[in-house]
Amino acid sequence: MLAPLTVLILVLTSDLYAQKGNEQLPKDFDRYVQRVLETFEVPGMSIAIVKDGKPLLTKGYGIKKMGHQDRVNEQTLFPIASNSKAFTATALALLVEEGKIAWDAPVINYIPTFKMGDPYITSQLTIKDLLVHRSGIGAYAGDLLQFPPSNYTRAEIVSKIQYLPLVNSFRNSYAYDNIFYLLAGEVIEKVSGLSWEDFVKQRILDKVGMASSITRASLFKTKNNTSASHARFDGIVKEVTNFSEAGIGDITNPAGGIASNSVDMSRWMITQLDSGRLENRSRLFKPSTATMLWRGVTPMPVVNLAAEIKPAQMEYQLYALGFYTYNYRSERAVVHGGKLDGFVSRVFMIPGRKLGITILTNQEEGGAISAIINHVVDHFIKAPTFDWVAGYKKMQETQLLNVKKADQSTSTARNANSKPSLPLVAYANNYKDAWYGNISIKEDADRLLINFTHSKGMEGVLEHWQYDTFVVRWKNRELKADAFITFSLNPDGSIEQAKMKAISPVTDPSYDFHNLLLKPLKSDKK
Repeated sequence: MLAPLTVLILVLTSDLYAQKGNEQLPKDFDRYVQRVLETFEVPGMSIAIVKDGKPLLTKGYGIKKMGHQDRVNEQTLFPIASNSKAFTATALALLVEEGKIAWDAPVINYIPTFKMGDPYITSQLTIKDLLVHRSGIGAYAGDLLQFPPSNYTRAEIVSKIQYLPLVNSFRNSYAYDNIFYLLAGEVIEKVSGLSWEDFVKQRILDKVGMASSITRASLFKTKNNTSASHARFDGIVKEVTNFSEAGIGDITNPAGGIASNSVDMSRWMITQLDSGRLENRSRLFKPSTATMLWRGVTPMPVVNLAAEIKPAQMEYQLYALGFYTYNYRSERAVVHGGKLDGFVSRVFMIPGRKLGITILTNQEEGGAISAIINHVVDHFIKAPTFDWVAGYKKMQETQLLNVKKADQSTSTARNANSKPSLPLVAYANNYKDAWYGNISIKEDADRLLINFTHSKGMEGVLEHWQYDTFVVRWKNRELKADAFITFSLNPDGSIEQAKMKAISPVTDPSYDFHNLLLKPLKSDKK
């Protein structure tokens, strides 16, 4: 019988790259990481810490997969998810340096077929705008075309941007997106003649020395030293088998497809913190480019933190080019995070201290990452001691309780005695959304089945909730994205349209059901 998780995570991987006994690190650092792994039920993680142009630590902790003894080491690959955006921004910067594109030039100069829902935005949206989340579309709009992987090509997804609803004024509000990074990938291919994957590998990874990293998410399953993914289901941390079996495909690579390890990420941070200088003293990019990549462009909301983690309260936050920038205590930080099914990662740099930290984890728990990063930074800036593990653990417990209360409130508000306006067969039809495409609803054995025809695995059963609202229960429970679907009727009793909305407040925002407006196609039913 295999040892339980709480025992296995106490066994820490040592490796050639780990700097044992490094006096520059916080005292008893390995023991601190053990506490984090146990407290937040994270099976394993990989950590890179660099300072003054040198790696202080590149090391794996814990295990790759629950129920197995294979431990994470410094070469174990993890998807870095949206930390890939910094590589896309850097790729565009290289093309700017070569004079092949300009930050303030309209995208239509390079992709003449590009369209937004508004002709003015179409004509004015620039290369820089692709990176800074201020186009006017809603947060995560169009992500259902990417997560789970759809059968659309990257070019086809980009062509659908024109159908995404505009909910904000152009350049007026921050709303995080992935789809414009796909468009950035198309610009790179159009201008350079190389696919985004080949450009980033040849022009960035190879030059930085990131020999083990991959730019094609589809290759992750083919590698030997990789981590499995894990997430919390009904309060219990389990493996996310959907990721290991299906992956995320290559459509979304420019927004989140890179996989890396602590050794390679240490080299990436050293290059960034040295304004583009490589190990051989040549340059990946100019110092002025580093300034441009890190300069804040789009103001972001600042949330008031709870008392248990109040010392991390930021005063400002802006989105730069593939990075966030904000203050941590008295220091300016340049940061990005990433999340995919069962994985969370973060790159955190303090340029003024030449300090960089990357943490790659195989469980969806951001508090574990923050507790380590804050602990390390506090050590280097000599900040007052603070128990970040206890603080983020309390915050986690509060969030889980709030979600439970929200779910109970939803159930309490339901009128369970209400009936649908129409017989079930009347709801069965093929529906179409302008940007997603066709969705099928069929009657089968006195129940309704829904199929998102472009997204493999997004099939579910419609259970009546109240009135003309049903709940979509996905057959693949790992999606954790059950949703309401509400039908509206025409005066003659026929269905006019249907709208969807995620049920749980913690549903991954990439399930942007709320952006769908489903219109029934003509039916042969009489």
